[in-house]
Amino acid sequence: MNDPKPIIVAQYRASLAMFRQAIELCPDDLWLAGRHDPPFWRIAYHTLFFTDLYASAEVAAFTPWERHVKDYESIDPLTSIDSTPYSKDDLLAYCDRLSAGIATRVETYDLSGPSGMPWLPFTKLELQFYNIRHIHHHTGQLSIWLREELGREIDWVGTR
Repeated sequence: MNDPKPIIVAQYRASLAMFRQAIELCPDDLWLAGRHDPPFWRIAYHTLFFTDLYASAEVAAFTPWERHVKDYESIDPLTSIDSTPYSKDDLLAYCDRLSAGIATRVETYDLSGPSGMPWLPFTKLELQFYNIRHIHHHTGQLSIWLREELGREIDWVGTR
């Protein structure tokens, strides 16, 4: 079998490119509130935070983004946020950093080993699929909001 790591990297990058489009297309009013709770920016940050966490070798090795604010990753509507929301530029930069660094991270994985996340009892290989599905889940959610609010859609990004 061919080495699956380049395929995993390509899928991460394509997924993050589609997610990035959703952030780029979002107007300021939808970014901050709109008619959704939690708002667009919190879904965006939640997605990037957990992409970063799950791309870590293990939970103990995870270092949150340097701009991380406690609880901003939560999308529980009961978790109140009292500080200033992240800007689109903040999260676009975070998304770009994740995409640029994903190959280096994936290269270090023992794909047959444990996920490194005690609450996710499967292999590191399965964690990659899980993580990419999580990106797509929220990309779809935000894409629907953009279609409903603006009549705009994100473009499909291929891997080649």
